[in-house]
Amino acid sequence: MVIGGGAAGFFCAVNAARLHPDATVIVLEKSSKLLSKVRVSGGGRCNVTHSCFSISEMIRKYPRGENFLKKAFHHFFTTDTIEWFKERNVLLKTEPDGRMFPITNNSETIVNCLIKEANRYQVEIRMNAAVEALEKINGVFVISIAGSKTIKADAVCIASGGYPKSAQFEWLINTGHTIQPPVPSLFTFNMPGNGITALMGVSVPEATVKIIGTKLQQTGPLLITHWGMSGPAILKTSAWGARMLAEKNYEYRIQVNWLPQYNEQSLKEKILRTRFDMAAQKISNRNPFALPSRLWEYFLAECGINNDTRWADLPAKEQNKLVKILCAHEFDVKGKTTFKEEFVTAGGIHLEEIDSSTMQSRRVPGLFFAGEVIDVDGITGGFNFQNAWTTGWIAARAMLNS
Repeated sequence: MVIGGGAAGFFCAVNAARLHPDATVIVLEKSSKLLSKVRVSGGGRCNVTHSCFSISEMIRKYPRGENFLKKAFHHFFTTDTIEWFKERNVLLKTEPDGRMFPITNNSETIVNCLIKEANRYQVEIRMNAAVEALEKINGVFVISIAGSKTIKADAVCIASGGYPKSAQFEWLINTGHTIQPPVPSLFTFNMPGNGITALMGVSVPEATVKIIGTKLQQTGPLLITHWGMSGPAILKTSAWGARMLAEKNYEYRIQVNWLPQYNEQSLKEKILRTRFDMAAQKISNRNPFALPSRLWEYFLAECGINNDTRWADLPAKEQNKLVKILCAHEFDVKGKTTFKEEFVTAGGIHLEEIDSSTMQSRRVPGLFFAGEVIDVDGITGGFNFQNAWTTGWIAARAMLNS
């Protein structure tokens, strides 16, 4: 029995049915949708994995679960994921940032592949089957489904995904397990009332975001939205700071370096050279940093620099303001935005209670875990799906040998 019809659960089920052809494999999905995160990931393209082929490098992309995955990845890694889909005629391509997508650029390619496998190996799928309780009686698991009779299984893999509230883990706590309380990860920063939100849709290819008063900072693409800021730089920062930012009740100050290749001193030197090289030209017309024009105009307005000002005539006071804004622009963050279907939760079953070589519970023999229900989560870029494929595959291989 596999509880959960998401990436980890489905991957576990189809591989269990393939590896153990004499077994009956059933998937219980609480909703009316299968593989919902797979469908919406990567803007509907499905960021299957990441083109990282070093385990020591890969595990550094997981704010929680690094050591656990260091062992698990030896059993099923990115290379295995790529090969698994290739064997089923699904080819993946690598984008410049390392993210890997199906060459069709369509998540339905991945969904259809998994459903085809389920049909091929006669995996039974029961929709709208919310599990309310799970207990082991005389060596057999008894599963209570809302509005239905109980069903029995010899082995169970729980791949129910992350829960936003601790109370939703109650049925798992009742099996004798403990949880790391859940908090949101991979969320965007809200900046209500800040004028920069008028630039929604503007993005920069690289910026460094730092949480003021902490050592936490991340670099990557940044997107301005109508509620604040998003993009990989923000999402990675939220992942690494998930618990700390929750403790701050999502109210803090951030500093953005829009030109991370410069610090304040080197940028000041660059501007001095620009004033000499472009002396007669208007600052508003000649942006030497290849920043989006709307963003550049916003910065000039913030510094009180007139659109007709020439580089040669830039006063020292305004120049210093411009340097400060470009390298150390501060913003108040008040609140977050998460997207139910795609974003992830930090927290879940304590890793000490799971054997990383089998995904079997150390407390209840025959009970396995896979995916986001365990206390593992990665940054954006295909890392959470790789966790799902790895843990799902390991559980599939082990669960009928338990």
